[in-house]
Order: sequence, then structure tokens, then C-alpha cells
Amino acid sequence: LDGLTLKLAPGSGLLIRGPSGSGKSSLVYLLSGLLRPNKGEINWEGINIWNLSENDRDVWRKRTLGIIFQDFHLLNELSPLENVLLPASFSHWNIPSHLNSRAKLLLDEFQIPLNRKNVSDLSRGEKQRIAIARALLFDPPVLIADEPTASLDKSTGENIASLLTMNEHKDRKIIIIVSHDN
Repeated sequence: LDGLTLKLAPGSGLLIRGPSGSGKSSLVYLLSGLLRPNKGEINWEGINIWNLSENDRDVWRKRTLGIIFQDFHLLNELSPLENVLLPASFSHWNIPSHLNSRAKLLLDEFQIPLNRKNVSDLSRGEKQRIAIARALLFDPPVLIADEPTASLDKSTGENIASLLTMNEHKDRKIIIIVSHDN
């Protein structure tokens, strides 16, 4: 990509569709500052994210992005609540009560039972909803979803797409989805 500029307003979305292996996940990792470009720069609102220190890039990412990874990146031995709160544990010795309350509210909104001791026996759809709740924990203005419906049945995939669209409109979030799925 060369000289690409993208402007999205709050409450809008962008779908980037392409076949498997076309670089969609690489684009997600580049846009989120998890993968350094071979050349050039990636600017968000005038900030070249690669001029930031690793710590500052982490802080920027926490404030700016919620990332829904293709493979969920949940820890099976943790409960749904612990998985959602995991990003908060990196910057807080004790999880603040407002984040704990928000995580519980998100899990309730996405119909994930709080009484589960771990996520190992949950369905892929439930795991995907936990991953979405985790991405929304810090209430970021931008959500990036990498293949959010790829391994889900049609009905569950439509449910996930509906959840993402609801957050886009209700919370005026910018949602960027990369997928091979129509």
C-alpha cells in the first residue's frame, strides 16, 4: 500500500474482504501496531505509531483500539470474566471495580454465564463473544475484527455480525472488519 488515507466517522464501519492468504490478518497487525511495516509509516490521527516507544504504543492501543483476534486468544484455564479482565491485569495490580463491573455487564449483554470456572468447554460462538467483550473492556473508539465469523455456523456468524453492528451504531464506534466471509 502506498499513500493510502482512510477517514472513518464514529458510528461507521469498513469491511475489507479477500480470500485466505491475501494479507488481511497482516493488515490488522500492521494497523494495530503489532507488526512493524517493512517500510513506510502508519499514522493514526497524525501520530506515527512506530515513533512511539513500545510502552507508549501499548498505551495508545489500549486507548484507541479493541482487537478481536481470529483465534480468540483466550486462556482455557481462566473463567470468562478473567479472560475479559486479562488486559486490565497488565496495567493494574488490583483490577479497578469499574472495570470489573464493565466486564460483568459486557458478559451479561453477550449472554455469557459468569459462573463458568473456565472457557475450555464453551462453544466457538461463546468464545467469540468473550473475545468481543474483552475488546470492548476499555471502551475504545475503534474495533478491529479479524475474521470474526470465520469458524462459526451461519446462525452464530449472523449473531456475531449483529453484535458488532449494534456496537457500531449504539456506541458510535468505528468498526473495521477483515474477512473472507460475505
